[in-house]
Amino acid sequence: MNMHIVVCLKQVLDPEITPKYFKIDPDTNRPENSDTDLVIDSFAENALELAVQLRDKVPGATVTALCLGDEESEEVLRRALAFTANAAVRVWDEEWENLDGQAVGHILAQTIKSLGGAQLVLTGYQASDIEEGLVGPVMAEELGIPCVTLVSELEVEENNAKVTVEVEGGYAVVSVPTPSVFTIISSETNVPRLPKVKDIRLARSKPITLLESEDLNLDRERCQSGVKLERAYVLNREVVCEVLPGDDGAELAGKLADRLLALKIL
Repeated sequence: MNMHIVVCLKQVLDPEITPKYFKIDPDTNRPENSDTDLVIDSFAENALELAVQLRDKVPGATVTALCLGDEESEEVLRRALAFTANAAVRVWDEEWENLDGQAVGHILAQTIKSLGGAQLVLTGYQASDIEEGLVGPVMAEELGIPCVTLVSELEVEENNAKVTVEVEGGYAVVSVPTPSVFTIISSETNVPRLPKVKDIRLARSKPITLLESEDLNLDRERCQSGVKLERAYVLNREVVCEVLPGDDGAELAGKLADRLLALKIL
């Protein structure tokens, strides 16, 4: 079965960054990343792990890692190759800045078409920086195929996929025809692997295909953000610390209880 799996990845600011180092550029309304690490989005990494697992279960299947981003984002694709993805594709144009989910979904969908389509398209259910959750559904609409969101497990059965999805109060198992788009959440079954040293070394020399806007059948208007971010900022929260004097523990405990009652915390 020659099944083509495309997994869409995104490079984001490291969510584990120390808060004092997190700053927003007032001109772009985007996080400054000059002094911080950029990493693969966590849910996208879950999607990558699941894509590789599916590839290994289906003879003849292949995985293509796809990322929209500048040269820095090639580190994300190198990680995907270290995960043993079969191919890596980066799509970029200097004019694409601060794109929203609608624009990203349009560009990625047209890129997938240029690659000959895919039976399975996987992506994280939302990026850890913007958290719009739009890219998967927009791609599905562009490609004219079904979309299933909040997927934790996925199995392929001939021309169908059986997926476990998160619903209110639990999980549901549904069957959907392929090709389809799936947005992936984290679960015990898709915890990202630790790449082998051999695969990390091999990934450094593997080719990454670059596609630009002229290589794709794009609507230029739809490659622009439909939503303008007017302002993003970090709240300055003042913290007032009140110290209760005294050395006796029991007395201090009583004073603390009285103070909490006065503040209506207790």
